[in-house]
Amino acid sequence: MATPILNKFNGVAKLAFLLAIPAALQAQWDFTIDGCAVQIHSFAQQGFAYSNQNNFLTMNTSHGSFAMTDGGANISATLTDKFRVGAQVYDRNIGQLGGGHPQLDWAYGDYKFTEWFGIRAGKVKTTLGLYNDTQDAEFLYTWALLPQAVYPTDLRSNFIAHTGFDAYGAIGLRKLGSLNYTGYFGTRPNDKLGGYYFAAADFGVDIKSYSGKAGGGDLRWTTPVPGLLLGGSWEYLTVKATGIAVAYGNAPVTAVAQPQEVTSIYGDYARGRWHFTSEFRKNRYLVNEGILGTSTVINVSDRAMFFAAAYRVSKRLELGTYNSRYYVDQPIDNRPAANHIFDQTVTARFDITKWWNIKLEGHFMNGFGEVESSHGFYPRDNPNLKPTTNMFVIRTGYNL
Repeated sequence: MATPILNKFNGVAKLAFLLAIPAALQAQWDFTIDGCAVQIHSFAQQGFAYSNQNNFLTMNTSHGSFAMTDGGANISATLTDKFRVGAQVYDRNIGQLGGGHPQLDWAYGDYKFTEWFGIRAGKVKTTLGLYNDTQDAEFLYTWALLPQAVYPTDLRSNFIAHTGFDAYGAIGLRKLGSLNYTGYFGTRPNDKLGGYYFAAADFGVDIKSYSGKAGGGDLRWTTPVPGLLLGGSWEYLTVKATGIAVAYGNAPVTAVAQPQEVTSIYGDYARGRWHFTSEFRKNRYLVNEGILGTSTVINVSDRAMFFAAAYRVSKRLELGTYNSRYYVDQPIDNRPAANHIFDQTVTARFDITKWWNIKLEGHFMNGFGEVESSHGFYPRDNPNLKPTTNMFVIRTGYNL
């Protein structure tokens, strides 16, 4: 059995190894095969998190944890002026999330007929809100952790992509700017080492199968005001899950959504050295749970929002802050801290090079949600949850 000292040594070794990678990688791989342009990109991140009491994201953060590693590689090829293909492999080991098992993150073909109409098919990243389809491009944003109210790390794999098709395009509005639209339909992914499975297990249900459909759209307006983007997304999801209820003598249990609907409204404004972003998300999620011949409708709906501001101090330094607010509509737990998670965050981002950065971040959290929320706090890691949590995160990463 590994000792705490050995675990910490291994964590430091991981961090040192990641810090050494950028020195050996000076450029992405771009080359041509029979006239087809091929690009290979890679990215990786290693972090350390320390909290004053509650453990977060299934990591042992109350003792300091280096179990915060993720990365991937993608390849894309432009086969013709209108047709390109690509795929990405992703792996993560964030506490118990991901378990270090590589997975096909996305893989699709993209044919662009005109500027205003194109199609993608395969396993396609889902355009939902500001950051859902760009979560891997961490160099685009200031934060070590995206606002967890709207983009919980626990549920990344359940929302990152769908297997099906997209229709997309851009429509010019002359003096009124332009509109970008995306519409999609397919099946939703399943992550057996993600938040839904952990939350269900802590609630006494061992999930055996999880599936459903996903369809929706996104519309974003690049306004005539320089630097201002406004948009909205809507997603319609079906869910069917089966499992075993441990508390009822391992009785079979089914859960069917009626359905799940996600609505998002967001804005992004960049001017000079300043960058402001905000998003509001409503998740309507009613589940019909059947067990031992009875059927019960459970409301697991929630609401979330964040407001963020960042300031570029210099070429190498950016400072930022966000306020992230998560609300559980009808918590089963009657403790006051179970119906919300409020997170005030401050960040300093250091850009060592254009492809390597280090982020230092402080989180000051009030509330912990509840067992079904899948937003960072789990009874398995916190037998005596406290109402507040302060956490420090240092995360370094490269994108090539």
